[in-house]
Amino acid sequence: MKRYNIAVIEGDGIGREVVPEGMRVIEAAGRLFDIALSWQHFDWSCDRYLKTGRMMPDGGLDQLRSFDAIYLGAIGSPRVPDHVSLWGLLIPIRRGFQQYVNLRPCKLLPGITTPLKDFPPGEIDFCIVRENNEGEYSEAGGRMFRNTNAEVVIQETVFTRMGCDRVMRFAFQLAAKRRQHVTSATKSNGLVFTMPFWDERFAAIRQEYPHIKTDQYHIDILTAHFVRHPDWFDVVVASNLFGDILSDLGAGVVGSMGVAPSANLNPERDYPSMFEPVHGSAPDIAGQQIANPLAQIWSGAMMLRHLGEAEAADSIERAITEVLVRSDVRTPDIGGAAKTRDLGEAVASALTATVTARKA
Repeated sequence: MKRYNIAVIEGDGIGREVVPEGMRVIEAAGRLFDIALSWQHFDWSCDRYLKTGRMMPDGGLDQLRSFDAIYLGAIGSPRVPDHVSLWGLLIPIRRGFQQYVNLRPCKLLPGITTPLKDFPPGEIDFCIVRENNEGEYSEAGGRMFRNTNAEVVIQETVFTRMGCDRVMRFAFQLAAKRRQHVTSATKSNGLVFTMPFWDERFAAIRQEYPHIKTDQYHIDILTAHFVRHPDWFDVVVASNLFGDILSDLGAGVVGSMGVAPSANLNPERDYPSMFEPVHGSAPDIAGQQIANPLAQIWSGAMMLRHLGEAEAADSIERAITEVLVRSDVRTPDIGGAAKTRDLGEAVASALTATVTARKA
């Protein structure tokens, strides 16, 4: 039996509602595939910040370092400024553990209605590889002459050759396992230093993968292509800001933020990677038990895949599809009236039934 120690941060809002359902499904997979999971919960959240002035304690990263993975719900509350919660927890984990790849699949699942016309399930299936450690989300900058008419605010974008090259190589290696096509998001006609450098590094890295088809688009027309031609794309590699925006658009294209998983990866496995849904804490629906847990469950499947448990991960993804195709258990965001727990239980039951039947 393989054993994994997982750090759990439910966080805020609907994170506290969807994480238990993700754990329910992962535990079911563990029983079926002889995987033992040990969960340790951390109360790091905006509630903790309001009590202590810190999103996580001093030495928080040291507490997480020995875990095999981190399973995160959502961070954010209207009571705490977003930049405080983000820079107090998520960004320190992502950067401290060199989680420089943010991988976000966008796939139109059977049984989900896309707002776009004429796209059947499976025809939209791409991944966004977002650079996760530098770029537009830097700490370089500042403010001067606060609260005067002369106030000045500067925010610097920071690209490094190492940062660009490693995330682009990851994108090409991922595409080699998929449909062998990488698209680069750029804006080199407007950002005179950073994006031409990004383009130069993309041109250099693609020479290492001559069998992979490549193209690149300025971010403005790329967003239009996501809506009109989402079937064009396989792997899209983008800077921190562009990848963040594109992945939310991708989630909308495939029908709901509730079916958008993600992984913050340290590909070298020197540090634990972190797995979380894209949707955030959704304070407008928190506490109502109507949040869609599928993104959290799917993020759990990505965690198992990263840990080397591909068969268990595949089975969870098949169970999600099974429920969407053969069941009317759906949360409101995907056209139903089910509660969060109902959908989590349905996926766990489908997983157990399908795997047991295949093994019989």
